[in-house]
Amino acid sequence: MSTAAPSPGALEGLVVLDLTRMLAGPYATMMLADQGARVIKIEPPGGDQTRRNGPHLEGALAMDQGGFGAYFASVNRNKQSLVLDLKHPEGKAALLRLVREADVLVENYRAGVMDKLGLGYQTLAEVNPRLVYGALRGFGDPAGGASPYTHWPAYDPVAQAMGGIMGITGPTPGGAPTKIGPGVGDILPAMFMAYGLVAACLRAQRTGRGQMVDVAMVDSVLAVCERIVYQHSVTGECPAPEGNGHPLLCPFGLFPARDGHVSLGVPNDRFWVPFVQLMGRPELAQDKRYATNEARMAHRGEVEALVGEWTARHTKQELADLLGGRIPFGPVLGAADIFADAHFRARGMLVDTEQPGASRPLTLAGTPVRMTDTPGGVRTRAPLTGEHSAQVLDSLGFTATEVAALQACGAVH
Repeated sequence: MSTAAPSPGALEGLVVLDLTRMLAGPYATMMLADQGARVIKIEPPGGDQTRRNGPHLEGALAMDQGGFGAYFASVNRNKQSLVLDLKHPEGKAALLRLVREADVLVENYRAGVMDKLGLGYQTLAEVNPRLVYGALRGFGDPAGGASPYTHWPAYDPVAQAMGGIMGITGPTPGGAPTKIGPGVGDILPAMFMAYGLVAACLRAQRTGRGQMVDVAMVDSVLAVCERIVYQHSVTGECPAPEGNGHPLLCPFGLFPARDGHVSLGVPNDRFWVPFVQLMGRPELAQDKRYATNEARMAHRGEVEALVGEWTARHTKQELADLLGGRIPFGPVLGAADIFADAHFRARGMLVDTEQPGASRPLTLAGTPVRMTDTPGGVRTRAPLTGEHSAQVLDSLGFTATEVAALQACGAVH
C-alpha cells in the first residue's frame, strides 16, 4: 500500500455504526468506508464469527488472538473495531450514547431482534432524530412491507433463487438454472443499501430528519433482473436460462479458444463487416443468411458454429491481438490472469494490505469508484478484534473513567 497520506474521502465526517455480519451488511458499510466514512464495526464479545472464515495466510493471527481470515479482511477494511456487549445493560446504554453522535446505524439481524434488545429504529430515532437507520434482511423489514417470508433466514443462494436471477442463468438455453459464482444475492443488496444510506443522509443534512432504509436481498436481485418483469408483463412468458448467448443479438456471448474461452459481441450490423473480414471470411458480410442481425438470429446455430470454429483455432492472446480495439471482445480471465494483467494494477483493483502476523501482504479487490478529488479506496487493513474500543469511546465523548468502568463490568472489550 502507498505510504502517502490518503486524500479525504467524499464521505469524510460521516459516522457509521456497523452492527452487520456475514457478507451483505459488511459489504455495504465497506462501500461507505472506502469513500471516507468513519465506520465503527461493533462486534460482540469474542468478535465477529466470520473472522474465522478462511483462507488464511501462513502465520496470520488466529481469531482468538484478535485476528481474521481473508473473508473478513476483504469486506471490513477501512473500519474500526469496538467490542460491545449489547445484552449487557451498560453495553446497551453505551450504544445509545454512540447513537447520539452517529449519522448512520446499519444492522442485518432477523426482523425484530433489535426491537427485543430495546434498540429498534423507533427507539434510536427518539435518541437521535437525524439518524439514518439501515436494515438489510433476506425478505425485508415489516416497516417497508410485511412479507409472508419475513422470518425466513436467507443467504446468497436463497436470494439468487427467489429473486429471479437463477431462473434465467444456465449454460443451456431453456435448461436447468445455475447459481452465479459471486455472492450477488449478498452484494447486490449491499450496493442498494449503500446507495439508500447516502441518499437518506443527503436528505437528513437538508432537513435534520433521518429515516429507516429497508432493503431486502430478494428484492435487490429482482431489481437487477428487471427485464424478466416487463417481458412477462407484456408477453405472459416466463424467461428461462439463455445459455451463453443473447436473446436479441448474434453473435454475442462466449466462444471457445484454443486455451480457454473468449467473450465477443456484434451489437449491430456495422460491426459484422469488419468482424468477418478479420475472420478471413469477408463473403459472409454479403450472405443474405447473415448480413443483418435479424437474419443472423434466424440462423443463430449456423452463425455460432462458424464463429466458434474460427475462434477455437486461436489462443486467447491471438484473438486479443486480432480483435482487441476493433470488435467488442474480452478473454475470459481466471484469477491468475487477473493478477498478471496490467489493467487491474493500473486501476488500483489489486491492493496489497497488511495481514497481522503473516510474512507477506494479503491482496484485496479495490473499489471501482474513482473520483478525481476524493479518490477513495483501501487505506487501512481490517481491524483486530476490539482494536479501537478505547479510542472510539474516547473520541465520541466517553471519559477514561467511563471507559475503564465499562471494561471492568464486561460491557466493553
